[in-house]
Formats: sequence, C-alpha cells, structure tokens
Amino acid sequence: MNIVFDLGGVVFNWQPDTLIRSVFKDAETQHLMKRDILGHPDWIELDRGTITLDEAIVRGASRTGRPRNVVARLFRAVPPSLTPIPESIDLIRQVRDAGNRVFVLSNMHYAVIAHLESAHRIWDLFDGIVISCRIHKVKPDIDIYEYLLNEYQLDATETIFIDDTSENLTAAESVGIRTIKFVDPLLCRQDLFAALNANE
Repeated sequence: MNIVFDLGGVVFNWQPDTLIRSVFKDAETQHLMKRDILGHPDWIELDRGTITLDEAIVRGASRTGRPRNVVARLFRAVPPSLTPIPESIDLIRQVRDAGNRVFVLSNMHYAVIAHLESAHRIWDLFDGIVISCRIHKVKPDIDIYEYLLNEYQLDATETIFIDDTSENLTAAESVGIRTIKFVDPLLCRQDLFAALNANE
C-alpha cells in the first residue's frame, strides 16, 4: 500500500492558537493575527507559492494596522513552532518496515519546509514528497491529489491519505484515495493497521 502523510498536525505539531498567544500577549492583536494572517486567503497563497513571505508580511501589516516588524514576528515564529510528534515518526517507520511505500502531501510555504528539512533528519523515510509551494497547488484543490498520483504512479485504490482536516480528506476521497482522519498517533496507528490488515 501507499501511505501518504500530511505534515502539520500529523507529523509535526501545529497549534495556531498556542503559537499566536506565545508571540502576542494582548487579546486584540491575537484576534487580528488569527483572522487577518493565519485565517486569511493570503496564507493559502503563501502555501501555494504565489506570493512571497515579504509580500505576505506587507499585506498583513496593511490589513491588521500593525507595523511590518510586528507581523514579521509571527511569521518568524511559525517554522520553529512545528515540532516533531515522535509517535507519528515511529508510526512512519513501522509502516515502512512493514513493506509499504510512504509519502508526504502537505501545504507549506518555503520558509517552513526549508526549516523542517534542515532541522530534522526524517526525509529519507519517504518515497516521495509533495509540498504545495513547490508545485503551486494546495489542498483541498483536486489537482494536488492528481499531481501526487501521477507523479509517483500511484493507484488511488491502493493509497491511504492521513490528514487532520476533514475538507482535505473529502477532496482526496473524491479522486478515489482512501483516508484516515488524524486525531492522535495512537488512534491513527490503530486505524491504519486495521486498514492494512483488511487489505491483505
């Protein structure tokens, strides 16, 4: 089987609210940053690779009314906030050792994936890696799933995608990929090995 992992929220911790609170102490700024930075369509375009980090900062400062250096603090805090989930990495190794192929499909912008690739030595565990900013496609758009299948010649019916966002899973299912919603590593392991055993 082909097992495809999302990164943020599945392999690495991604907790936006905690991140914002760690950078900004006042409630008004926290609200602005959640709504007008992390929750704004520009965040998706940054992941898609269609705007630069500098452009995102300038535009974010304009929307929030906060100085650019203040908005930049949030963006600088994002990469190191994505810390590994050890149990998920152990699961990836177990799945691979069981004879399955393992892939990544993740929305991330350049600064984040560059940090993760330099800071963590897990990338040789994967048979293929698809990062949104590098191909200018993002989840849940259908074409990113089609890109994954075509790039690595995967049969959708023999592919399981693990993600923590229902919208992304629904999109994957629409092209025939089987899915598991990630809640925590233990439940994910149970669900994944149940699916693999049922496939034998």
